[in-house]
Amino acid sequence: MDSVLRGAAIYCVVLIIVRLTGRRALAQMTPFDLVLLLIVAETTQQALLGDDFSVANAAILIVTLFTIDIGLSYIKEYWPTLEKVMDGRPTLLIGNGRQDERALARARISLKDVMMAGRSQHGLERLDQIKHAILETDGNISIIPAKSD
Repeated sequence: MDSVLRGAAIYCVVLIIVRLTGRRALAQMTPFDLVLLLIVAETTQQALLGDDFSVANAAILIVTLFTIDIGLSYIKEYWPTLEKVMDGRPTLLIGNGRQDERALARARISLKDVMMAGRSQHGLERLDQIKHAILETDGNISIIPAKSD
């Protein structure tokens, strides 16, 4: 039972930290982010297993973590407020061709990131070619091109 409680606690802590650090870390992972993720994974593993490195304990933890994840997906389906808290909402980074500096800063997204999405999705080269840029809840940037005259 100790493994289940420890697993649930660590799941909640990691979920909160990932949510507070923002969606950028999930979508545009830098080498620093990868190193941080590996260190967190190792630290989390030690906290989860404690002194019990048995296969049975590892299996219990895996089942616990997947059960929590599946359970939360069902809860979010029926409780939209929780979904907004856990997953966030899309963020308008550029609206009607004008960049929202506060939204970009809050999301820790640079204009270079937005332009990279514009180039990769639509072959856009300039900011004035972007009507809207939206940071989606999954961390991807959606680009809606401006109408060309």
